[in-house]
Formats: sequence, C-alpha cells, structure tokens
Amino acid sequence: MNEFADLMLRFAGALAIGLLVGAERERRKGDGEDRAPAGVRTFAVASLGGAIAFQIGDAPLLIAISVAIFGLAAVAYVRSSREDPGLTTEVALITMAPLGALALREPAAAGAIAVVMTLLLAFRGDIHHFVRSVLTAEELRDGLVLGAAALVILPLMPDRPMGPWEAINPRTIWLIVVVVMAIGALGHIAVRAAGPRFGLPIAGFAGGFVSSTATIAAMGERAAKEPDSLRPIVAGAVLSTVATVVQLAAIVAAFHRPTLVALAVPLAFAGVIAVGYGLFFAWRAARSDAPRDAGAKERAFNPLTALLLAVIVGGVLLASAALKQWLGDAGLLIAAAVAGLADAHAGVASVASIAAVGDVSPRDASWSILAAFTTNAVVKCVIAVAYGGATFASRVVPGVILVSVAAWAGMFVDLPLD
Repeated sequence: MNEFADLMLRFAGALAIGLLVGAERERRKGDGEDRAPAGVRTFAVASLGGAIAFQIGDAPLLIAISVAIFGLAAVAYVRSSREDPGLTTEVALITMAPLGALALREPAAAGAIAVVMTLLLAFRGDIHHFVRSVLTAEELRDGLVLGAAALVILPLMPDRPMGPWEAINPRTIWLIVVVVMAIGALGHIAVRAAGPRFGLPIAGFAGGFVSSTATIAAMGERAAKEPDSLRPIVAGAVLSTVATVVQLAAIVAAFHRPTLVALAVPLAFAGVIAVGYGLFFAWRAARSDAPRDAGAKERAFNPLTALLLAVIVGGVLLASAALKQWLGDAGLLIAAAVAGLADAHAGVASVASIAAVGDVSPRDASWSILAAFTTNAVVKCVIAVAYGGATFASRVVPGVILVSVAAWAGMFVDLPLD
C-alpha cells in the first residue's frame, strides 16, 4: 500500500471516530431551539480537524485547534447550562481533536479509546444507577485500597531476596497481600452477581488458579462471618484445589513431559477426588436456602487478613531457609517438602527443572513433587482451621486430605503410561 492510500485510511479512521462518538451524542441532542449544540457533524469535523492539524503542523497547530474547540465548547455550555448543567458533551467534544490526531499515529489505540468513550456516554443511566444505587461506600473504599495495594505499593516493592539467608522477597510477599484481597473481591462480586449459592463456587475455582491457599483463607474468613452460606463457601474452597492440580500438571509439562507422564495417574486421581468433593458441596449449595443477599452489606475483604497470611508465609519461608542452611543438601525430597510449605508451585517447578537436566529420574522426581503437594496441603488445613473455625475446617480439611491421599495412591497404581 502506497503512502497516500495509507494516509487516507488513517484520516478515514479519524473521521470514523468522530462519527461514532457524534452519533451517540446526536441521539441525545434533542430537537428545536433547546437542542444540544454538538451532534454527529460537529464531532466528526472536530476529530478530522485534529487529524489535519497534526498532519500539517504537528503539535503546535493541534494545540491551537484544541484551544479553539475548547473556547467554542465553553460558549456552548454557557448558552445551554440553564437547561442542562452537565458538561459531558462539551468535554467529549474537546477530546475529539487529540483523538483524531492519535488516529494518524496509533489508529488501533485511538479506535479503542473512542469505543470506550462511546460506551461511557451510551450507558450513562446504567453507570449512574450502579454508582448511586448498587455500589456501596464500603465497596468503593475497598476498591481504592485494592487499587493502591496493586498499582501503587506493589511496583515500589524491591524484587530481590533480602533478609536472613536471603529468604524473603518483599514483592512476592506483598503480592500475596494483593492476591488475597483480589480473591476476596472476586468472591464478593460473584456473590453480588449470582448469589452465594452459585457465585462462591465459581469464585473459589477461579481464585484457585491464583492461589488455592489464599482462596481457602478468604473463604474461611467469609465462613466465619456468614455461617448461613457455609455450603457454597466450602464448595468454593475445595474447588480451588482443582485449580492447583491443573496448575501443577501445566508446570510439570512445561519443564519435563516425562515427569508429567509419571505423575499422570496421581494427578488424575487427585483431580477426580477434588472435582467430586467440590461438586458434592456445590450441589448441596444449590439446594440450600442460603440468603440471596448474603454478604451484600459486608466488606469485600479484610486487609488485615491478607497481611496476616503474608506474615505467615514469610515466616514459613524463613523457617525453610533455616532448615536448608542447617541440613544442607539432605535430599531433593526434603527440599521439595520444605518449599511446599510456602508454595507448592515453587517446589514443583524446581524439581521438574532438575529432572529436565537429567539429574533425577521422572519417577524419583514424582515422589518429590508429591512431597511438596502434601506439605502444601498441610498448610491449607492449618489455614482452614485458623481462618474458618471448626465448622468450616471440618468440611474442607477432609477434602484436602482425600485429594492428597488419592495422589499418593496413584503413585502405587502401575499403568503402562511410559
């Protein structure tokens, strides 16, 4: 495609952006003398004018055009403010010139921004209703806390081992805080959207792909506050272990497929038990009479819960490093089991990587991987008791134990998979 044709396509993109946003404003413009001052033609010309200005005079002329549009929008607002004090149309019009200019340089980004802007304009009533009538003040504050933790504090955390034996990575520890709060928020959204009977099992399964341990902690905290929703909460906690099994299989496959073959039966046994146990409680939850609005007035998460779990994981990491320092290379099995206390994925990845270079056979690597899986299950049981209490733990812990037992039983089933 020659340069002229490419330039014309980009100008057409700028024009399309103005037509898209302007079409939405035209529908709300009204008729007669009281109609709004800007419609589809005004928006299209403003966007195209911004593109032309940027092409001819680069930034200075674009700024001049933008200032002129700003002045016209201000005059239009003064004339119409008595009937409609809103500024939405005028502000949208001001953005057209820069957006048209962006279409020349980054047409895909400009188009995406225009679509999002049009959606915001088109769903004005729904957005207002959601913010004023659906979203609570507590949910808004929790969203801000989660955003600050993930977008402000997390990037500032050092991403390197520190402390005694260089066992603590501050960014990893803070990431646990963010994950726990995010899982709590996910569960809260699921409950608000689908009710506790269906929302919590879905949220638990999805949260397990981030961290099954953190999911069990979040579900345990919810169980302590909402005993009437115990069945769906338990279903969500147990279904998170299904995600753990899937992740372990993916990690092993990424490093060393022969080890995955050796683990195929244990992981299959564990997965079947986890799915069956979780679906049993999900089925009971679907038949229960858990209140539809359970948790609707609660906070999405408790930051102290997330901080406490991060402290626990940090302590486990320190203990693991100390054991390694004192025992030395006492064997891959002990090292994997110790690593599993903090994170099963880290232990599994390290063992699979060792198997990939041929330092250990797939069969021996499988024993070490199951050791990490089992010690991580022990941590989950402790978390279930600490966060959810006896009633919650009496239902979750048997499921976690059954999954681990099934995995070990699979190691003794001799099937021709090699």
